[in-house]
Formats: sequence, structure tokens, C-alpha cells
Amino acid sequence: MFVTYALYSVKFDILYIGFTRDLISRFHSHNSLANSGFTVKYRPWKVIYVDFFETKTAAMHREKELKSNRGRMFLRELIK
Repeated sequence: MFVTYALYSVKFDILYIGFTRDLISRFHSHNSLANSGFTVKYRPWKVIYVDFFETKTAAMHREKELKSNRGRMFLRELIK
């Protein structure tokens, strides 16, 4: 099972979109474990969207959709 997810940093008004097999571990990594990378600079993160898929290909496709302008507008509407 794969998960496509979107995180939101309230403090910085930033979105992050990704996919993983283990959302709990990945979220923990984004918020506290990682020492470098994009997400470290914008902590803390909140999960604002999740979608589950049977295949990696389907999860990657949804991630790409969410990273488009239309997808980001969809996520911004969820934040409101």
C-alpha cells in the first residue's frame, strides 16, 4: 500500500507533497528526525491530505497531479 500525502507548514505557509509506504514514519522524519533537506527548514508540519493506492505508479501519478497548479489550488482550498 502506498500513500500520497500533503503537508502544510502554518508558520511559513508552505506546502510539501510526497508519497511513501509508511506515512507515520515519514511524517515523523519530516517533523523531527531529518537533519537536512527541504522540510527541515519549515517545521512543524501538519498532514492536510492523504490518499491510498495499491501501486507505486498510481501514488506517483497522484503526487504529480497535486504538484500541478490545479492540484496546489485544490490543497489551498483544503487549508481555508
